[in-house]
Amino acid sequence: MESKLRFDFGAQQAVLRKIAAIDAFQSRWKVEQSDEQVFLRQMKSQAIVESTGSSTRIEGSTLTNIEVESVLKNIKVTHLKSRDEQEVVGYYEVLELVLEQYREIPLSENYIGQLHGMLLRHSVKDQRHRGAYKSLSNQVVATSPEGAQKIIFDTTPPHLTSAAMHELVEWHNRTLGADELHPLLVIAVFVYEFLSIHPFQDGNGRLSRLLTTLLLLQQGYDFIQYTSFEQLIEERKRDYYRSLMDGQQRRGQQEEIITQWVLFFLDCLLTLTQRLTEKRNTYFALKGYLNERQKQILETVKAQTVVQMADLMRIHPLIPRATLKRDMSILVERRLLVQVGKGRGVRYFVEEDRNWEKQP
Repeated sequence: MESKLRFDFGAQQAVLRKIAAIDAFQSRWKVEQSDEQVFLRQMKSQAIVESTGSSTRIEGSTLTNIEVESVLKNIKVTHLKSRDEQEVVGYYEVLELVLEQYREIPLSENYIGQLHGMLLRHSVKDQRHRGAYKSLSNQVVATSPEGAQKIIFDTTPPHLTSAAMHELVEWHNRTLGADELHPLLVIAVFVYEFLSIHPFQDGNGRLSRLLTTLLLLQQGYDFIQYTSFEQLIEERKRDYYRSLMDGQQRRGQQEEIITQWVLFFLDCLLTLTQRLTEKRNTYFALKGYLNERQKQILETVKAQTVVQMADLMRIHPLIPRATLKRDMSILVERRLLVQVGKGRGVRYFVEEDRNWEKQP
């Protein structure tokens, strides 16, 4: 598997930059999220609807996000007569399970099969093959206007599927356990291989996106539950398939290199971090929101007239320095505080107290 990760110098630098930016965002996110529960609940609910709608539409569903939300709100009273409704509810139920229990779901063939069974539980036409590896070829083909078909994704033959899945799961778990590759690269390879194998008769695309969320959460990238990876894939559907096909067209050959897929995968994650940052900034700008800690710090500055970071650390010894610095940046960005100076000499004060600068 690792042989497919052969990057030239430019690609290697791009991969390293993207991974560093994603990891830096996740580090900040871990610190920030504990103080933003209302915002997080809103983002999570929105992401669930967007992810369910987009992932099923990628595979042919026609339901809009508004229609998806209506179906999900009325699951108990809806008869799920249409295939679109059946697929939406199946995806939603597996996504909810992944978000709530990802720590208790080990990556194994057995659990992958169970998730597939749940995904297709409401799909009447899929009852015979849900949870079981494919028995018929499921190559991905494109049909021209004249009716001619061309294979664009040559998947693993049914009789080799079980062995291929066993090897893939073993590789994933072994490689992560040995800390041989960055987790994001391991996940990127896993998703590419899973889609190339296409182990089930149907539902492989949807399940691959659910497994992506599962694996990212298990590796600590919990920001993924507050934004929709699936929606971004839907928006960039052409690039998604093109990047997969770039490596897949040489499937099984020494030239099978998945650089384009890895760059696409990382770029999607990086885009999601940027979207979350923008949503967060917009939310708090509109709400004028400060958490209790930030309000306390603002009151401290008002009481002291002017402070330096050392003053804040002395007055609030239980707040980590990194948290204090970030909160001060937020207060400055929202123009609640003024910052002057640089480095260790930086000082903060409330705009209305600016006259302190003129004092002897």
